[in-house]
Amino acid sequence: MAKLIAFIDGSTYAQSVLDHAAWVATTIGASVEVVHIIGRRDLSSTPADLSGSLELGARTSLLNELAEHDAQRAKLAQQRGRLVVDAGVNRLVEAGVQSAIGKLRNGDVVESVQELEKDADLILIGKRGEAADFAKLHLGSNLERVVRTSTKPVLVASRAFQPVKRFLVAFDGGPSVMKAINHIATGKLFPGLEGHMVTVGRDTPENRGKLETAANVLRSAGYTIHTHIEEGEPEKIIASHAEADHIDLLVMGAYGHSRIRSFIIGSTTAEMVRSVKRPVMLFR
Repeated sequence: MAKLIAFIDGSTYAQSVLDHAAWVATTIGASVEVVHIIGRRDLSSTPADLSGSLELGARTSLLNELAEHDAQRAKLAQQRGRLVVDAGVNRLVEAGVQSAIGKLRNGDVVESVQELEKDADLILIGKRGEAADFAKLHLGSNLERVVRTSTKPVLVASRAFQPVKRFLVAFDGGPSVMKAINHIATGKLFPGLEGHMVTVGRDTPENRGKLETAANVLRSAGYTIHTHIEEGEPEKIIASHAEADHIDLLVMGAYGHSRIRSFIIGSTTAEMVRSVKRPVMLFR
């Protein structure tokens, strides 16, 4: 059985992550592991070193109070985390997922991804977390770290789940996006969905040939694929097609040196993910 790992916190995106996980799990027959991470900052309140400005007795008293406070914070964080995980598992079961378990971890999300993804087929995470500034559309601080770290496909959930009927592949001809195309062609998640493929660049015979060759891989697998080549800024072109073609899921390669892939991993990650207000599935 395939296995999904859904990372959730207490943000509004947690429900969307779970709903996307339920869609994938019920479609391909996968189990889901719901993971909530209690970060180090949630467990410690130790201030800067004040030893130079406090008498010995006062310093000892303060440290004792802080230790008690940290213990209480840790206890509350554990209780809250367990509630978050249990609620997540219940949501998946109610959605028809046959196998769902919860896991509570202390530490760092990247360390957890490295350890847990070994026997997983897909990682799910929200675009934004609890600390995100929605007024400025800040993305979750862990999003890029997870994408950079994970060796498995990563599904970045949008704010709310919408039934997936159409997908869009941002095609640049690189090995990462070809891995995505092979995944679509041979996997169980995409059959029955309408597909679009967009190349950002000049409509040259070379670019057209690469695009159509890749599209034919999916057509041979039974997909209806519409191809587009357009010049401009990748984030604007992709976002425009996502709106015009009523796309429900964007699929991209996550690494490389081309213009499209540099928009995913690099200094403009936030701009690209913000521009396409859809879930994004990334492949390395």
